[in-house]
Amino acid sequence: MTTSTTPIDAFAAEWQEWHHEHEARLSGPHGFLAITSLRWLGDEPARFPDAPGTWSTGDEGVTVVLDDGEELVVEGAPVRGRYAFGVIPERVGVNAVWGDAVIEVAKRGGHDILRPRHPDTPLRTGFNGTPAYTPHPRWRVTGRYQTFARPKPTTVGAAVEGLEHVYNAPGRIDFELDGQALSLTAFPGHGPDSLIVLFTDATSGVTTYPANRVLQVPPPDADGFVTLDFNRATNLPCAYTDLATCPLPPAENRLPIAIEAGEQIPYERR
Repeated sequence: MTTSTTPIDAFAAEWQEWHHEHEARLSGPHGFLAITSLRWLGDEPARFPDAPGTWSTGDEGVTVVLDDGEELVVEGAPVRGRYAFGVIPERVGVNAVWGDAVIEVAKRGGHDILRPRHPDTPLRTGFNGTPAYTPHPRWRVTGRYQTFARPKPTTVGAAVEGLEHVYNAPGRIDFELDGQALSLTAFPGHGPDSLIVLFTDATSGVTTYPANRVLQVPPPDADGFVTLDFNRATNLPCAYTDLATCPLPPAENRLPIAIEAGEQIPYERR
């Protein structure tokens, strides 16, 4: 007896492989689930139980003073005593290795922060995956990318109360779903010419995380068309931990329809 693979079966198999890789990054030894604390650095030197040294920040950026016997490895080189990370740009981070842990030094919302990541944290070791809707091609749609005349500074809130993020939105994506014309403001993605969209929809707070979901969008083609595969809408780290500073979607990205695709509320938040 022979069996045949349907297009939907192949689509689901491809999605499953992608989702497995996504979860592996999230739950890696130094992924977001390994974060043990979120420290806001100031000009007053401070020590923390889950990181070595005494930390502070000022006009010249982040500085750590390591005690005798303490060592960090930064960009492959061991450092001891006083070490200056310098001024770290917004949404950039530096990882300093400390034994089997990584100390993330970053800037978020204009503030220098420290986020130690330890592989043995219970949130990571107890991770059992993220529930998601059954993937289906109907949630994979084509949109038209419209570039703004100039990038539009867009201020959005954050998972941390009182914090704001500012993105230079390069354009918007117009698309149609279930016969309804919709639009999403896009922010710069992680790769050249790629985009991301932060959004909520009618499932938010019901079956999906209430604050936000994110969708990675490949670069537009030569005619300005992009693919929106909502099956690959994922949670941001704040869906799993309160130790994240994730941005919230701009007001215009609150979709009035139910996007019953992509990741759902994590088990950790249920």
